[in-house]
Amino acid sequence: MPVLHIGVAGASGRMGRALIEAIAQAPDMRLQAALDIAGSPSLGRDAGAPIGAPCGVVISDDIEAALSGCATLIDFTRPEGTLRHLMACRARGVSMVIGTTGMNAEQKAVLAECARDIAIVFAPNMSVGVNLVFKLVEIAADVLDESFDAEIIEAHHRHKIDAPSGTALRMGELIAAARKQQLAENAVYERHGVTGERPASAIGFATVRGGDIVGDHTALFAGAGERVEITHKATSRATFAQGALRAARFLADKKSGLYDMQDVLGLR
Repeated sequence: MPVLHIGVAGASGRMGRALIEAIAQAPDMRLQAALDIAGSPSLGRDAGAPIGAPCGVVISDDIEAALSGCATLIDFTRPEGTLRHLMACRARGVSMVIGTTGMNAEQKAVLAECARDIAIVFAPNMSVGVNLVFKLVEIAADVLDESFDAEIIEAHHRHKIDAPSGTALRMGELIAAARKQQLAENAVYERHGVTGERPASAIGFATVRGGDIVGDHTALFAGAGERVEITHKATSRATFAQGALRAARFLADKKSGLYDMQDVLGLR
């Protein structure tokens, strides 16, 4: 069985540890490199030590050295760091699986440009279940017209730094596209005080932050006398890690191109 040599960015974070554990359990993968930011107290430590499985791979902040021998870099960090890693991967011909959220339109355009030279899977959520939910939301939004009010509710742990989540925004984008709208023109991210009657075209977002919630998302379509709710609840980051590994396997024979989890799962 061919073995894929994988690098992990943000190796000492919650998602990084989940990825390293998943790679350790995958017979067709090997952890080749583990990256973290300069100044991290984890630098120089064995990447597998926090999960009780020392692997001999030392956490480093040297992206150039880390990419040597890597087939794919998996990155769930922050936009600025991801773009630095992207440039290094492009120069070395290393593919990327990117689960970083909070990217703006300009940063996404850079991804698309780099995808001319390397293969990239970029998705706001790598969970197989969530990506099935995306398809269900797309179908529901196509069937249910604007007589059904669309609202998106998401909840995450207290440490998450962006809101709404990338998954919630993707749900909004799918609903807007099905209704031939632009999300930027119809999204309502905050309600307070006397807001007036709800516009039929609005796509509302509600955000909850607290405790150790891994990630809950609901797309709610509320009509007269009935409502449809499509919900996904994650109880472990392992689901995101397994989806990311599936994406890395998908890229194994790809030379270039920008893909998402719908491509990986054959849901197009």
